[in-house]
Amino acid sequence: MSTSKEYMDFLSEQLSSLDGISYRMMMGEYLIYYRGKVAAYVCDGRFLVRPVPSAVKMLPKAEYDPISEGSRKKLLRVDNVDNREFLTALFIAMYDELPEPKPKKKKTNKNSSER
Repeated sequence: MSTSKEYMDFLSEQLSSLDGISYRMMMGEYLIYYRGKVAAYVCDGRFLVRPVPSAVKMLPKAEYDPISEGSRKKLLRVDNVDNREFLTALFIAMYDELPEPKPKKKKTNKNSSER
């Protein structure tokens, strides 16, 4: 079951007071970026954040959910998505602990010959 566009629009609105929020669809699910860093996943209608120390502290009773069935990677499920102020505070607290984006690899043209 993939996440509906309506649910992603709702989450985007909940996070709209933060500068630098963007999202990207991947295989029917979404990645949420905060100031260029991957902060959350929206998978199967669940809002999942990276389990960085500040998120664990702010979500002490949150369950760890896999991104997809059979996935080893487990994230914290945020159930309180109606509280805009909490979500904003959560993302601000998490930012410094989020991993830096991986540098993009340069594309090489394998068909060109050296001269």
